[in-house]
Amino acid sequence: MKKSVYNDALRYHEKGRPGKIQVVPTKPHETQYDLSLAYTPGVAQPCREIQRDPEEIYHYTSKGNLVAVVSNGTAVLGLGDIGPGAGKPVMEGKGMLFKIFADIDVFDIEVDEKDPDRLIDVVRAISPTFGGINLEDIKAPECFYIEERLKKDLDIPVFHDDQHGTAIISGAALLNALEITGKQIETIRVVISGAGAAAISCAKLYLQLGVKPENIVMFDSKGAVSNARSDLNESKKQFACARDYASLAEAMKGADLFLGLSVGNLVTADMVRSMAPSPIVFAMANPTPEIAYDEAVAARDDVIMATGRSDFPNQINNVLGFPFIFRGALDVRARVINEEMKIAAVKALADLAKEYVPELVTKAYNMENIVFGKDYIIPKPLDPRLITTVAPAVAKAAMETGVARKPITDWDEYERELGARLGGENKLIMTICNKAKQNPKKVVFADANNLKMLKAARFVTDQGIAQPVLLGKRSEIERIKTENKLDLDGLTIIDIYQDVTDEKRNEYARILFDKRKRKGMSYDEALERMYNHDYFGCMMVETGEADAFISGFSRKYADTIRPAIHVIGTKEEFNHIAGMYVMLTSKGPLFLADTTVNSDPAPQTIADTTVLVANEVRRFKIEPRIAILSYSNFGAFKGKGSPVRASDAVKILHRDYPDLMVDGEMQANYALNGALRQRKFPFSKLGDADANVLIFPNLSSGNILYKVLQELGAAKAMGPILLGMRKPIHVLQMESSVREIVNLVAIAVVDAQEAEITKKA
Repeated sequence: MKKSVYNDALRYHEKGRPGKIQVVPTKPHETQYDLSLAYTPGVAQPCREIQRDPEEIYHYTSKGNLVAVVSNGTAVLGLGDIGPGAGKPVMEGKGMLFKIFADIDVFDIEVDEKDPDRLIDVVRAISPTFGGINLEDIKAPECFYIEERLKKDLDIPVFHDDQHGTAIISGAALLNALEITGKQIETIRVVISGAGAAAISCAKLYLQLGVKPENIVMFDSKGAVSNARSDLNESKKQFACARDYASLAEAMKGADLFLGLSVGNLVTADMVRSMAPSPIVFAMANPTPEIAYDEAVAARDDVIMATGRSDFPNQINNVLGFPFIFRGALDVRARVINEEMKIAAVKALADLAKEYVPELVTKAYNMENIVFGKDYIIPKPLDPRLITTVAPAVAKAAMETGVARKPITDWDEYERELGARLGGENKLIMTICNKAKQNPKKVVFADANNLKMLKAARFVTDQGIAQPVLLGKRSEIERIKTENKLDLDGLTIIDIYQDVTDEKRNEYARILFDKRKRKGMSYDEALERMYNHDYFGCMMVETGEADAFISGFSRKYADTIRPAIHVIGTKEEFNHIAGMYVMLTSKGPLFLADTTVNSDPAPQTIADTTVLVANEVRRFKIEPRIAILSYSNFGAFKGKGSPVRASDAVKILHRDYPDLMVDGEMQANYALNGALRQRKFPFSKLGDADANVLIFPNLSSGNILYKVLQELGAAKAMGPILLGMRKPIHVLQMESSVREIVNLVAIAVVDAQEAEITKKA
């Protein structure tokens, strides 16, 4: 390890509060009454309930979401037998990974005991505290005995991750590597370097996946594990081969898979070259693989290479498995983690690697695009879909095999709960996307000559959110598709220069001319507009050939809005439009307007914007509590300017919409702190409620705030949502991310659904 990294690692663990984890209360504890409920005398009641029915412990304590990471420090992470105390930083790290990836709480338990039976007694004694036991860094062969005994003795999941984690992840990678190479698992020859816990477990799992026992050759530090040897323990004997290979190099000749779980720099380029066509090399010794990635791929251009390192493709990392396996097991209150649950995790991981990879994953790894193939056979550890993919698969397998005590009945709701656990998807976004999926609509994408737009189109199609219509130059779309290995099958592409008939173009031009002929537009100008994606796409919505329209990725906001106003127009009851952003904060969604359209709105415009926003917020099943903002409070400023306009807007709203919970003008701190406002201004119509809608007196203030919040990481922005248009039209900010495009498409679909309901009514 480089000295700089060494020092950084020490500072990382020492700085501030030493270590990496802490215990945080989950219930109120500010008052004496809170403490009387948390401890004496109130705590006696749940104690009595658990005494009456032991299963009640899952309702009244943290047991159901609490895992013990147990180690005696005899085989720590490439360091060997360093003892339980020296191994504690690793166990704390494991606890941190459980929490950040699957929202599972952990106590790390370091036990100063090498005797297997006494260690079993310790774990058995503390097991009532926990919903599951993760055994960690216990040397072989004792680890096999310890796990098997505890699985028999306890009625909660026991899982030795050093064994099964590596086996599960590499098993998924193997299935995908075989699919790419076209090989059958029943016929491949496997050479394994290493005969410890991970190697033995990998071999066992590969047998379950279909590898033939006679096709496995295993090596330990003394050579080939063969029938000719008399020093094999019971774990190794089951993999003893008939032939006594003289060397690893000899065994690798003609082999299809090399699995390395031993020491670095053991394999040469010549050994890789001696393998069968399209060889698979999993060199997972850490930190130095059995053969370096660059050396292996230089030796063979047909090799599929994986390591345990994050700086090369195809990282086989246990964090892809254990958090989500335990998550699924805990959520159905499984008695064990059985073989069927492990196989379910293998298949779920393998299948996930074949799906579209979200932009937030590609960004995390500084990549433009990630697609299934030789350099991507296993999902990335930072993929947020792992929890909603692996955990349900494991939970279903537990139920199907009869080891679940708390079956799941609503899998859609369970998936939503998993997503919400990590905050990776805000509940509001999930609600909108789920509503869109109920009745997906046809959405025109005006900027289809772009990778992000195409990726978003693919995603919303696969997720059943929308039916995209791509407007763009066909040759350019095909180029982007080929260069980035995109799958655009089933997507509708319209090249308005090649695919549109003169009859259709003239039909659209006549409609536009009728709308704009008394506003300075000639027929020839209207016809020319039909070669513009924004005009053409809006016309598709106007004529009912599409349900919604998305544009603005590569053009200025105002330039994109203009065609929409010319073709679609505003709602009859309003004479203007407005832009709203939804800021997804830790306290819930906060709606901001106007953030994109009106620079210095008059009082009536502010009032109209407020009503438009209130109607939109209610569509999200949220009751709006609206503050009209300014730099003064309730008439304190007596001059001219934005405070007066805000105050006049409030008067209009109180007069025309008396049931609307709105007040102002007020400063932002009073808007967001209802208790403070109630003490200072008890007459406010908002009472002591915190505002969830902020209406700004001008465009500058609204635009500045949402961008500051976004850049500081204080909130995620969803939008802009264009309000006041007669039909669902939405305009992206330039260079929006794929996720932002997807969110706005989902909103557009929901808008179209509402428009359809209104039309029928």
